[in-house]
Amino acid sequence: MKIKFLGTNGWYSTQTGNTPCVLIDSKEAYIVLDAGEGIYKLDQHVTDGSKPIYIFISHFHLDHIHGFHILDKFHFKQPVKIIGKVGLAEVSRLLIRHPFTKDIEKLPYKANVEEVDEGRHESPLRFDCALLPHSDPSMGYRFYIEGKVVTYCTDTGPSDKALNLARDADVFISECALRSEEPQEEGWPHMNPESAAGEARDAGAGRLVLMHFDAARYTTIEERKEAERVAKSIFTNTVTATDDMELEL
Repeated sequence: MKIKFLGTNGWYSTQTGNTPCVLIDSKEAYIVLDAGEGIYKLDQHVTDGSKPIYIFISHFHLDHIHGFHILDKFHFKQPVKIIGKVGLAEVSRLLIRHPFTKDIEKLPYKANVEEVDEGRHESPLRFDCALLPHSDPSMGYRFYIEGKVVTYCTDTGPSDKALNLARDADVFISECALRSEEPQEEGWPHMNPESAAGEARDAGAGRLVLMHFDAARYTTIEERKEAERVAKSIFTNTVTATDDMELEL
């Protein structure tokens, strides 16, 4: 199983990276986490036309879904299922539609939308999900894949729900929108390096990957590396994600 980081910025794309998109390439399926602008690279990695493609959406802020207008670029052999919290069907009907882009029914492959509630799901994949605190509540995911656990939490601050999703995860992919020691903005929670590392430590995660760096706060890769250094002082097995980085489990 490989985890490929196609977009690691938050808010907007810059020279440091595209907006959020992560691909988990497993034996069972291609699992895509969020549809930021980094999704344009997806067809470079989908090489097996027999494996299903699932796109999991965390929430509806535009940096996580504006890649919907790129879906018409692809010519997949297999169908695509877009999965997310309640409200996804309405959002997809609005955005994957003229005049913004091609209608979802007219994409070059079959695509459909499935809304999920918080809790355990066994189909199409085994995963847990929970709504995390944010101005638009963000769905965090915990995937059980090939005997491993991969957790993805973005656009949120520290919470018991995020901690539970990350509990004993082999890889905890966490956002890091805020700079070191930067306080929370009321009603718009995010992680800084200290809080993300503290969550990973308290959850007993195996590895922490920081991504979703706010594009206005983190303007250089070196600033991301400084966040990594801060996080490592709390949770040693931390790495900063950059676009096109790959991890193998």
